[in-house]
Amino acid sequence: MTPLFRFDGIYTPVITPYHPDGAVNRDALGEVIEHLIASGVHGIITGGSTGENYAQTVTERVELARLTHDMIRGRVPMVVGTGAMLTDDSIALARAAREIGADAILLASPPYAVPTDRENALNALAIDRAADLPVMLYNYPGRTGTMMGEEFLDRVGRSRNFCGIKESSGDINRVHLLARDYPHIQMGCGMDDQALEFFAWGAPFWVCGGSNFLPAEHVALYNACVTQGDFAKGRRIMSAMLPLMHVLEQGGKFIQTIKHGVTMTGIDAGEVRAPLKGLNKDDKRALEQVVRVLKTTIATITAEG
Repeated sequence: MTPLFRFDGIYTPVITPYHPDGAVNRDALGEVIEHLIASGVHGIITGGSTGENYAQTVTERVELARLTHDMIRGRVPMVVGTGAMLTDDSIALARAAREIGADAILLASPPYAVPTDRENALNALAIDRAADLPVMLYNYPGRTGTMMGEEFLDRVGRSRNFCGIKESSGDINRVHLLARDYPHIQMGCGMDDQALEFFAWGAPFWVCGGSNFLPAEHVALYNACVTQGDFAKGRRIMSAMLPLMHVLEQGGKFIQTIKHGVTMTGIDAGEVRAPLKGLNKDDKRALEQVVRVLKTTIATITAEG
């Protein structure tokens, strides 16, 4: 079955920069988007958890999606996140995505409810009907409490709109399952420290928060593995990136770290919304050291080619 849409390349779940009073910093958001596109990312996701969707109203999320769409101006595909606890909220976001002109939606399991595979599939199909757009599923049981199991995948697979899945379970056996048994749903990396393994199993896209501030380096890994098929080079780049993965995934400070990384590029990302708090000085210093080494190492590797 030919997919309606192909997710290929690096998809950045864009941050939401804020002013000190908590309002969205539109100018900074525009700077981030321009930097991402100029650096070669292949798509942008608005309304994901990296964009702090859990701390925003549905109205804010729709406004951000519309603003992001206007800023992208069709230069790369835009995906709108529809994840929410209430099905009605997800449907409202899905309808808005279609009205705005988004290219696809990102669809996660509703958190906390812990639906069965059947219930989860019916929920997903209702959101799909509201959008009638290509769908990138988002399997992240560590956050939602729910695994998108085989019954779920079989049920949603009846709609051609389900074109891809961002797999963030961390279970390498899921990579094998998706690659072998569900080839009609494009498998995408959603577990940063497993990117090389995903690419080795044929994943054509990677949704990576770190690309908000290191887009060229993430694109370099994608190019090495997927475009060039040079996994020896890919392993060297991945080895250089692993210290960053460690910093991002340790201590529950993922979004704070991403936003400070963006600020390090010269774009004021602002603070995170409550209940989260920003990084302390030691955390900032650790990230800055890791980024310095990473950028130098990867620049040397890519220059060799």
